Amino acid sequence: MQVVTLKAPGGLDRLDVHEGEDPGDPAPGEIRVRLHASSLNFHDYGVVTGKMTGEDGRIPMSDGAGVVEAIGQGVDEFAVGDAVVSTFFPEWQDGPARHGDFASVPGDGIDGYARESVVRPVAWFTRQPEGWSHAEAATLPTAGLTAWRALVSDGGLKAGDSVLVLGTGGVSIFALQFARLMGARVIATSSSDAKLERLRELGAEHVINYRDEPEWGRKVKALTGGAGVDQVIEVGGPGTLPQSIEAVRIGGHISLIGVLTGRGGEVPTAKLMAKQARLQGLIVGSRTQQQAMIRAIEAGGVKPVIDREFPLAEIAEAFRHQESGRHFGKICLSW
Repeated sequence: MQVVTLKAPGGLDRLDVHEGEDPGDPAPGEIRVRLHASSLNFHDYGVVTGKMTGEDGRIPMSDGAGVVEAIGQGVDEFAVGDAVVSTFFPEWQDGPARHGDFASVPGDGIDGYARESVVRPVAWFTRQPEGWSHAEAATLPTAGLTAWRALVSDGGLKAGDSVLVLGTGGVSIFALQFARLMGARVIATSSSDAKLERLRELGAEHVINYRDEPEWGRKVKALTGGAGVDQVIEVGGPGTLPQSIEAVRIGGHISLIGVLTGRGGEVPTAKLMAKQARLQGLIVGSRTQQQAMIRAIEAGGVKPVIDREFPLAEIAEAFRHQESGRHFGKICLSW
């Protein structure tokens, strides 16, 4: 069985592709899944480069999609041959957020899905959207669900709302697609005019080049008649948060999802208070939220934007492509 492990200290040259031990047969309540795809996330990059945990011998990748090969006694949710996709927090089935770290997350606190087969409890997976490829399904557990929870589960998105998305990473593009699916208007930012044009093609009503418009928060307000947007998908962190606070309407919602510009910095607290806006940090979501997202995807016909697929053996090259910042949407591993 082909498997990838990380030789700590981390780094892309420390990813070891080799033959690993077969996981065996599923016990009661478990399923064996023949994995076929994963997708790259910023969190995975942090692990494999040693910027996050990067434990020696860890199998990376938090997303996994494949086919059920065998079922253990008592399993009735899936059958052999079903297409399934993993969950980011395997132990968070439903209810409010209950995880503040990555101790239970595949590819970080425990072994992940950069391998050919795995045996896990049945509740660690959901079904894939009907008609999706394994690579497409593998974009959902981290990026897709983060966008869904931010906009719908936490933000209460409704038709006619306005949403600001920052950049062209996986979460931001999913947020654009889900917002359009729900009948919301979208403003999107990027530093690339070519990427801005692609965002328009995906349904963004207005686009802003943030290098040309460093005070893009004011531009967003102008585009919304001075009111500001109902929701902001904030992926930058301290370097972009002041502009996001400027851009949100009074009583609006800012979902703090990423820290691409750093882990700490000044926040204009007086402005946030005056806006009476909700600033909510979040990390992905629950299994129940993932199932709700998949039902909405099937009803609305959404498909993910995949920039490029790499074979599992070229995992280091896939991360180098991510590192370059040239991609638009998700990068996947398929095998």
